Amino acid sequence: MADHDGYRILEGWGRTPRSRALVRPVATADAVVDALRSPGPRPRLPRGLGRSYGDAALAAGGLVLDTTRLDGPIELEHATGVVRVDAGTSLARLGREVLRHGWFLPVTPGTKHVTVAGAIAADVHGKNHHRDGSIGQWLRRLWLATTAGVIELTPDDAALWATVGGMGLTGVIVRAEIQLIPVETRFVVDREVATRSLEETLEVLQEDATVRYAVAWIDATATGRHLGRGLVSFADHAPRDLLPATLARDPLELPNERVVPTPPDIVPTGVLSRATIRAFNTLWYERGRRRPASALVDLRTYFYPLDRVAGWNRLYGPRGFIQYQVVVPEAATHVLRSVLTSLAEGGHPSFLSVLKRFGAPSRGIMSFPRPWWTLALDLPARRPGLEALLARLDHEVLDNGGRIYLAKDGRLRPRVFRAMYPEHEEFQRERARLGALGLLASDLSRRLELD
Repeated sequence: MADHDGYRILEGWGRTPRSRALVRPVATADAVVDALRSPGPRPRLPRGLGRSYGDAALAAGGLVLDTTRLDGPIELEHATGVVRVDAGTSLARLGREVLRHGWFLPVTPGTKHVTVAGAIAADVHGKNHHRDGSIGQWLRRLWLATTAGVIELTPDDAALWATVGGMGLTGVIVRAEIQLIPVETRFVVDREVATRSLEETLEVLQEDATVRYAVAWIDATATGRHLGRGLVSFADHAPRDLLPATLARDPLELPNERVVPTPPDIVPTGVLSRATIRAFNTLWYERGRRRPASALVDLRTYFYPLDRVAGWNRLYGPRGFIQYQVVVPEAATHVLRSVLTSLAEGGHPSFLSVLKRFGAPSRGIMSFPRPWWTLALDLPARRPGLEALLARLDHEVLDNGGRIYLAKDGRLRPRVFRAMYPEHEEFQRERARLGALGLLASDLSRRLELD
């Protein structure tokens, strides 16, 4: 809700933290440049659909540019799959429109309710990073608004790689040109394998290096010999000749999506208690063990299962939740075991836990992905002892060559950040060259002492 002076309380998707800023919608590239040049509160910060979990899209006391109106016509080269799209366009709209013509997003995160600019700023990765990398690797051109005007960037420009994964701190992305991938249908063929331990889950995830999508759901409430048990999914886009006749007639058109509403905040702790999280994890694991080994699954169900619940972040109640996502090298699987064990034994169960294998790192200066394992856990926030436990785990991740994903973070400390991201000095030099230092900042960048 906006105050009478245009200020609003904003929050990340995890609903914690929150801060108050002046919000100004911008609908054109010229309007963005004017907003960057205008007098008024600082810092300035672009914001899309607000799906960063922590404080990356917050700027307390500053001017937040709402870029969701930067969503003009989508220009698709039908023969090549190159698309030019405004930065405020959602992945939901982009994916739906290009799918009709036999193309799909080369990389997509776990929600389609992200803007193109937000995806680039976080250099999002998907279930196919081991094979296809992150979104930055599919960029052909980028248009970035600065106080000097709109500049066009290509992969030959260092400023593009500062912007990819740069969390909106180099300028305001206003348009992008992306290479898509061809598909024949709106389905994937999904093969699922149930595992009984973390070691088995890691082993199974490496069985097929050629499959396009590979991801494991982890039962983070399991302990002892069952620690890290899960359901490993291998999937690829389904060819048309694999569909039954009833689906093959119109294989690319998505049907209307049914979305389930989330209950209002009637319980301070939300509906996800330790008991309900444990019950869900057990039931989900048993469901997976009994389902057919292979199935046709539509794209939205496979890539965006939580989008079927409107405002699912409210399930955690007004206290919100934290997503703790780490990446560690291949030899540091003991860190994964330590994270899972510490959280389970500390009484901090994860409702949704995902393990994936990363491939080659992105060229983005501040991009998160690097080889080899990434684990993401959703944890109810503001539980006694959680902050201290995560701080200890931060150091364990750091000591073993890992790092935390900034798009999910709202609590990392500056000294740990600098050690995890030694590239921050190069990033700051590019920001200075673009005139962003002292102008563009977020609650995240100020917390990490980047400004």
